[in-house]
Amino acid sequence: MVKGTLFTQLSSGRQELVRLFQSINYGCIQSLDLRHGEPLLACPGPMVLVDVRLDSEESARDEIALLDFALCAELCRLMSLLDQVGNGKISKIEVRAGIPRRVTVEKQLKDVSVQQSPAAR
Repeated sequence: MVKGTLFTQLSSGRQELVRLFQSINYGCIQSLDLRHGEPLLACPGPMVLVDVRLDSEESARDEIALLDFALCAELCRLMSLLDQVGNGKISKIEVRAGIPRRVTVEKQLKDVSVQQSPAAR
């Protein structure tokens, strides 16, 4: 996905995922299923964990009140990753300040390139 992509250019499922990141603010999403690169958020949906800081007040992202905005680089990279995964599962998406910062994708062993050391050849 190209940087400069607007929120309104996303599918409704991807828009819902972005809004979920913004509402979580800090935390993570676990066990997110994908079908054709689209997040499946309906029942039962993924597990959402929210980090709550007790020593300070958190403020929501400015974009949460906007109808449209340009996606940041992290969101563009995530949307590209969803396209690459296609049908599968994302084990974990870490969210910091309403932005996805780190993603763990589940893969089958057959889909992972394992390099042998020179001594093993």
